[in-house]
Amino acid sequence: MGKRVRISNGSLNSYGTRVLTDGMDIEQYKRNPVLLYMHQRGTVIGYMKDIKKEGDDVTGEPVFDEASELSQRCKNQWEFGSLKMVSAGLEIIEMSDEDKLLVVGQTSPTITKSRLYEVSIVDIGANDDALVLRREGKQITMGRDGENPLPSIKIKTMGKEKKEEKAAVMEHEAAQVQAVKAAPEKEESELEKENAELKKEIAELRKGRIVTLVDRAIEERKIDKDKREQFVDLGNKIGEKELGEVFAAMSRRVSLSEMIHTSGDETAQEMSLSKLSAEEIERLRESDRERYARLYKAEYGMEPDMDMD
Repeated sequence: MGKRVRISNGSLNSYGTRVLTDGMDIEQYKRNPVLLYMHQRGTVIGYMKDIKKEGDDVTGEPVFDEASELSQRCKNQWEFGSLKMVSAGLEIIEMSDEDKLLVVGQTSPTITKSRLYEVSIVDIGANDDALVLRREGKQITMGRDGENPLPSIKIKTMGKEKKEEKAAVMEHEAAQVQAVKAAPEKEESELEKENAELKKEIAELRKGRIVTLVDRAIEERKIDKDKREQFVDLGNKIGEKELGEVFAAMSRRVSLSEMIHTSGDETAQEMSLSKLSAEEIERLRESDRERYARLYKAEYGMEPDMDMD
């Protein structure tokens, strides 16, 4: 047969409404695409194949099963051309009377969301795009002499009433726009305040962690206590992570008393004068000249002048 037909589109029908193709769900029907006669249950005469949306049209191809006398007769009349219309059975899900969805001559709300549940062969439809609708369980037959329980949309009048209505709408919209403009300013101000407080808290936490790093370095004798503020300032400039890396690369300074109580060989191998403060070097020079001389030679490659004084 191969005769492709339009099942539905978004044009205005005889009852002053229209069905938006974009909002029509055809997936459920594609799982059981029954073809009825005149929207009557129990009169399955075939099925619709290759159902799809093409632009603003929902189309498909009727296939008659010829399993009944009715199906055979419909097929013959379809091929002859005395039957040539199909009609969509739709379940209304949502409607809208927004101006932007209305077309000239429309008197009922636009059906924005619907569900296709059956397709029928019909003799005379309401127009070239015949439909049958179902709303709240009640069938709305979009054919001649059918009852139309769809609500009517308010027709806007011309003249003074329309001008007053338009002025009221514009005033309301202007107030809404002003409110919307004011809201972001208030929200932005509050957000800036919150951000400032958060930044302050983060800065305090960061400074606290830097102070902790410096105090730990002092405890580990990597730096002298009198250098504390200097390293805190450095941490504030370069950051907590970088300061930690600086301390990690530094060796622990050994006190004079530790050196004195360390074996000579171990001291010579592990300690150097560069790890001692000037005061500690001086005390070592005075208290253990032999050890001082050994460390000096290891550090500088020559004997110290012990009689510099």
